[in-house]
Amino acid sequence: MDLQNLITLTTGVTLLTCVLAVVGVHSYASGRAQRQALVDRLSATGQIPVAGRRRHFPALDRRLRRTKPGRRLELRLLATGLDITPGEFFAAMLAGVAGLWLVGQATLAPFFGPIAGLLGVWAALQFLNWQRQKRIEKFINQLPELARILANATQAGLALRTAIGMAAEELEAPAGEELSKVANQLAVGASMDDALGELADRLPSRELVVLVTTLVLSNRAGGQVVSALRNLTETLEERKETRREVRTQLSQVSMTSYAVPVLGVGSLFLMNGVKDGALERMTGSPAGQAAVIIAFGLYAVGFVLIRRLSRIDV
Repeated sequence: MDLQNLITLTTGVTLLTCVLAVVGVHSYASGRAQRQALVDRLSATGQIPVAGRRRHFPALDRRLRRTKPGRRLELRLLATGLDITPGEFFAAMLAGVAGLWLVGQATLAPFFGPIAGLLGVWAALQFLNWQRQKRIEKFINQLPELARILANATQAGLALRTAIGMAAEELEAPAGEELSKVANQLAVGASMDDALGELADRLPSRELVVLVTTLVLSNRAGGQVVSALRNLTETLEERKETRREVRTQLSQVSMTSYAVPVLGVGSLFLMNGVKDGALERMTGSPAGQAAVIIAFGLYAVGFVLIRRLSRIDV
């Protein structure tokens, strides 16, 4: 009798284990399917990068995304359109800072190593700003054509959501890519206000804000979106020409703002080349170190002032 009970108990435990194994496999497969569906949806809306190549430094990237500065860096990278993760950018910036530190310390003096490293951080952030501004300028140049496509599509009787999807297919990057993100967000249930608002946050400009406001108000109140878009197309064409003329007139001033600090750094190499070890002896005293820091500070102030005085908002 005891043997029969043992056999029954063993059989029951075996069956229970098999049932739990089947349930576990089913739960695992269902979880993987849900995760893949979420990844596909977020990739379509642009909230995570589309997998197209092997990403480097995944652990560093995950840690950066958990921090507030890392999330801000991710938003800046999304605005630039670069196919790079925050972890990859941070690792490349650290490598550049270390290289500049060693070069400054070896060619000039040990005191210039940390200064060269700080210049490397500034150069990396300026590169992001330059890429973002270049993408914004290119997007602004496409706004008249975008408004024209939307006006023609809505005049033909298409809904605004359909018109945005059609414009995303016809326009080149960056307008096509950004409108594809908007169309995908609308497809997964986002409102028109939220999707267009995120677009204006990614690529801030007065022209885009005017276009987004026109589309949102027309979609909300049901106004004459065709006539509004046609008038806006003419206005955007005029602003495009005005911006081009202003940028041409201020190109020399912009080059001057970069030439001033470059000449300052070049004078250090010239001084050290004329008399070897001059910079090391100069920075060997507190007075010399203070003079170098003040000089770099004045160059930075001059750069900022030239950029601010030459900035004309059209």
